[in-house]
Formats: sequence, C-alpha cells, structure tokens
Amino acid sequence: MPEHVCHCSVKIEELSVRKGSTEILNQVNLTANHGEILALIGRNGAGKTTLLKAILGQTPYTGRITYFNCQGKEITRPRIGYVPQFLAFDRSTPVTVEDLFCANRSRIPAWMSHGKKRQKEAESLLEKVGGTGLFRKKLGALSGGELQRVLLAFALDPLPDLLLLDEPVSAVDRKGVGVFYDLVTSLRSEYHMPVILVSHDLGHVKKYASKAAFLQDGTVAMQNAVDKVLNNPQVREAFGLD
Repeated sequence: MPEHVCHCSVKIEELSVRKGSTEILNQVNLTANHGEILALIGRNGAGKTTLLKAILGQTPYTGRITYFNCQGKEITRPRIGYVPQFLAFDRSTPVTVEDLFCANRSRIPAWMSHGKKRQKEAESLLEKVGGTGLFRKKLGALSGGELQRVLLAFALDPLPDLLLLDEPVSAVDRKGVGVFYDLVTSLRSEYHMPVILVSHDLGHVKKYASKAAFLQDGTVAMQNAVDKVLNNPQVREAFGLD
C-alpha cells in the first residue's frame, strides 16, 4: 500500500444554493465514502456543477459539508482536487506544464527558478497519469486528452482528500476517454480517495462509478448503487431510455 493513502469521506447535509430569487439547489443530502466513485447524473440545469462549486467554496450555500476519517474524526481542512470540464486560457501563452506545476507549491515566480526536487516530483506525477513527455510542452500545444491528463495530475498535487471531476472528458477523443477513466479508477484504488464525478454519459457511469446520485429539480431524488439508479423508472424517463 502506498505511503500516502486517503481515508476521507464527505457528508453533505441540507445544502441549498440561491442566486437572487432563484433556488438552484434545495436541501441536498449526499454522502461519498472513501474509495467510492460517486457519479452525479441529471439533465442540464439540475444543479450538478453548482454542487461542485459549493463543495469547492466557489459559491455561497446554506447547509453543512463535513469531512471525516475512518474513525469518524472530522477533517477540518480537507484538500480538494478538481478537474474542470475545460480550462479557458490563452493558447499563445508561453507557460509550460513545468511552469504550472512548479508555481503551484512555490512563492517564487515560475519563470525565475524551478527546484530540481520539485521538477522530479512533478515529472513523476505526470508519468503516473500517462503524461510522460509532457513536462516541458507549452500548455497551448497540448491536445484535449493531454491537457486533461495534466489537469488530473495537477489535481493530485498534493494528494487530495476528495477528487472532483466535472465532465472531465468532454474534449477528449474516444480512445482518450477510456484511458482517462482507467487512470482515475486505478488512482482511486491505489489511494482510496472518494471521487465525485459529473457525467452525462450513462455508459461511463455504469462502467466506472460505484454509486450514483440522480439530481432533479435542484435536489437529490435518488442515491444508490449504479444499476439501481440507472434502472429506476424516474431516471430512465428523464434520460429518454424507455
């Protein structure tokens, strides 16, 4: 077993989000235990991305989000890794993958110095997610699949207590999709971190997730094992499966 293994679970209770007079999320209750891949599914506008933003602290909410270890002791400052649907940036920027990683844990401007130890750690992490050879490439030169591998490695630096994935393969070709999810599955198995995945592809959910939560009208209508959720008549009607 690796030296750094996550044993964190997250419990979301009565979480609500309002924007003006509009209620985006209403009384969401959700649990993701260590070692689980929990898929958030629902139609567009159900509130899936808003829920991730609330977990990240990027949008105000009411309710409670608690992190705790295997002994039930609360983790007060959890580390959260995040892979967005896409990363908006100027592709003409001269910033390299090396710059990105070395600036992440340093107060020194990336263009001034890259410590050898930090370089080695970053290269090792990239190799773990299949990003060998990407370290010195410019961000703007990366393909969709390469960029998502870099973002996954970045989300694991340092190792998070919780990993959030928001439609992470939307810009990846078919072959790259399988590679990406196989990486996530192996990392989850190795480090036992909980993973919350937003996905519109029910095939990926069925193949890679261990549990699913169906969001409808801003709340969790159902949370259970993947097969039970996907075979629920309410879910099948929402996705036009009947």
